[in-house]
Amino acid sequence: MKGILLAGGSGTRLRPITQVLSKQLLPIYDKPVIYYPLSLLMLMGVRDILLISTAEACPLFERLLGTGEAWGLRLQYAVQQQPEGIAQALLIGGEFLSGEGCCLILGDNLLFGDGVEAELRAAAEPQSGATIFACQVRDPQRYGVVSFAADGAVLDIEEKPQPPCSPYAVPGIYCYDGEAVSRAGKLRPSARGEYEITDLNRAYLHADKLRVRRFGEGVHWFDVGTPDSLLEASNFVQAVSHRQGLLIGYPEVLAWRQGWIEDAALAALVDGMVGEYAQRLRELAAGIKPWGRSEGV
Repeated sequence: MKGILLAGGSGTRLRPITQVLSKQLLPIYDKPVIYYPLSLLMLMGVRDILLISTAEACPLFERLLGTGEAWGLRLQYAVQQQPEGIAQALLIGGEFLSGEGCCLILGDNLLFGDGVEAELRAAAEPQSGATIFACQVRDPQRYGVVSFAADGAVLDIEEKPQPPCSPYAVPGIYCYDGEAVSRAGKLRPSARGEYEITDLNRAYLHADKLRVRRFGEGVHWFDVGTPDSLLEASNFVQAVSHRQGLLIGYPEVLAWRQGWIEDAALAALVDGMVGEYAQRLRELAAGIKPWGRSEGV
C-alpha cells in the first residue's frame, strides 16, 4: 500500500497565523503538524508516500522532510494548483499510485489512543473496496457523518449534514483499493466546486465495497483547523508526553521501532540536535528510557 498525504488548503480559519505559512507547518507542541499524519502512515507500515500541497508550500515541506531516506521512507511531492476537494488528491496522485491501493490521509489529523494501531494496520491489509473510520464527536455537523443501522451496517454517509444523522464523524484517513483513481475520475464537482471525498466513499458504499471501522471511546482525534483545536491538540500532546512519557508523532521513533533504521542511525539523527525533542530521542537512543520497539507512537 502507498500513501498520499494531502497538505493543501489555505488555512483560512487560522488567519493571520497562516497568512504566510501552511497550516501543516504550524507546531503541535514540539513538532510540526505534518509529523502526526506522517507518523500514522508509518504506523500502518506505509513507506512510499506522495505529499501534495500548494506551489508555495511544497518547497518548504521538501526542505523539512527531504526524501524521507533518513527515516526509511520514499517521499515524493506534487502540487495541487487549486483546492478542488480531497478526492482530487487521488487524481493528482494517479501516476504515483499506478493502480496500487493507497491510504489517503489529511495533513492536519492527529489520532492517539488504545486500539488505534491495530485498527490502522487492519485497514492497511490488502483487500478490495475501501475502508474508512468513524469517531464519535460532539460536533459531527462539521464533518462527513456516517449513520449505522441497529445491526451495525452502514446506512449512509453525508457531508456536513444539518442536523447530523449520527454522532459519528469520518476522520481524514481513507484506505482504498486500486479502483480509487478511476472511481474518483467519475466524480462531478459539488455545489461548492469540489470533488468530495464523501461522494467517493458513497460510490464504494453503493457498490457494497465500503467498510467502516469505529474507534472506541478512548481514542482522541484532532483536526487542527481552528486556533482552539490547535491549542487543544498541543496541550494534549504536552500532557501525554510529560505525564506518561509517551512519544507521539515522532517519525524517528517509528522508523526505529519497525526496523527501518538501526540503532546507530537513530543515534546519528539526534547528533547535533538540541532542545527537548532531541533530548527525548537521545534518551531513547542511549537506552536511558525503557521504551521498547512496541511502545510510543
